[in-house]
Amino acid sequence: MNEKYTLPRCLFITMLTLFFFVITGCSKVNKENYDKLKVGMSYEEVTQLLGQPEQCQTVVVVKNCTWGKAPKTITVQLVADKVGLFESSGL
Repeated sequence: MNEKYTLPRCLFITMLTLFFFVITGCSKVNKENYDKLKVGMSYEEVTQLLGQPEQCQTVVVVKNCTWGKAPKTITVQLVADKVGLFESSGL
């Protein structure tokens, strides 16, 4: 085997593997994190678990936030910045 192609080829394969790992593996919107959600958690605790939400809508003291994009989402309803309800889709 020609050694001058071995290192670049290995580097390419390693970089490609890391790229796919980052693309598929860095989403915090997954079943494991959804199962960690609990009624009464603070908004700060939820963002530590799931990261920043894709969107939030607030009406008076009720905030509805969504993490992820279809088909995989987690939606959390917070009342006075405490989790009241939560649901998932596509997990």
